[in-house]
Amino acid sequence: MKIINRLADRFAKVQPLPVGVYHKQDIQDDKPYRVHLRLKGDGSGIFILNASTVLQLNTTAAEYAYHFIRGTEPDEAVKQIAARYRVSKEVAHQDYQDFMEKIETLISTPDLDPVSFLDFERVAPHSADLTSPLRLDCALTYRLRADSNAEYAPAKRVERELTTDEWRTVLDTAWQAGIPHITFTGGEATLRDDLPDLIAHAEKNGQVCGLLTDGLRLADKNYLDLLLQTGLDHLLFLLQPENDKSWDVLEKVMSEDIFVTVHLTLSENNIKNAEETLERLAKLELKSLSLTSSDASLRDTYDSLRDKAAALGLTLKFDLPVPYSVSNPVVYEAQESATPEGAGKAWLYVEPDGDVLPSQGNSGKVLGNLLRDEWKTIYS
Repeated sequence: MKIINRLADRFAKVQPLPVGVYHKQDIQDDKPYRVHLRLKGDGSGIFILNASTVLQLNTTAAEYAYHFIRGTEPDEAVKQIAARYRVSKEVAHQDYQDFMEKIETLISTPDLDPVSFLDFERVAPHSADLTSPLRLDCALTYRLRADSNAEYAPAKRVERELTTDEWRTVLDTAWQAGIPHITFTGGEATLRDDLPDLIAHAEKNGQVCGLLTDGLRLADKNYLDLLLQTGLDHLLFLLQPENDKSWDVLEKVMSEDIFVTVHLTLSENNIKNAEETLERLAKLELKSLSLTSSDASLRDTYDSLRDKAAALGLTLKFDLPVPYSVSNPVVYEAQESATPEGAGKAWLYVEPDGDVLPSQGNSGKVLGNLLRDEWKTIYS
């Protein structure tokens, strides 16, 4: 990549490629992956792998990524790059091969640090120069199961739920704006009968698709298979550690070919057994954990459990949509506010009626409505 950087500096006035969002979905080593490339006006780009790894690319690296996504034949790509940057085909070919090998390594090795091993500039999503968010959290409903804990639902600000066609319009608007990642949340999103149809629509667009759920409906193997077949890419599972059925469903889900993050809200009711819960999750070979607290008085215990999770090999996630209660704000790591950094920029939250908020639980600022307002007004 040092060669690429040197070329970029040397030919800074090269006419850039067309601004736009480019997408590729494929399989490598029997594992599906998706990449998105946003080309900016100056020719640089933001490369997004599986809606999780975000790389800042200079102009030449962005062009290599462009040809990778477009499926340009290597000889043709080398020819265009050599002409554009006025270098020999031999140099262009070597740099192109180097770039492709590093991208393929990154795709096949999910836990690889692109900075240390690949000489890429990896950026935090909220620090990137974004023209649209990386993720849209869609609350399909605020309805809950009759036996659910009310703290799992956001404050109910709205009464109306969008129809299936209206949600399709929201997904299309997001795709046209260049948003590669959709997460369906709630309430309990599986209470919407059209959830499989909406997942399939996001899949057809080319969007990475996630679901936040208590998981209980996934006990129905046919329903779980339907969600997987329609294009569900990852699951944020709201674990109820005191509920045996919740554990049973989680074990079934962990046996499927889908990435799972477990969300655990610490409370007075489960804090005593929290270490045992973490150990049980580790035995299930869980890799990703969203850990929050319903009460600030549990902060010291929360910190020790966070360290315990890390020792067990559980990677902590803090930028995902999580259950939120107005009376008990969620506590995030190293933050006084219940709203994590990146909200309103790297991701947005859509309520069941189409209103857009910076993040879940942040009801004090409505940015607009995706059915009534223009996108540029909402994300200004």
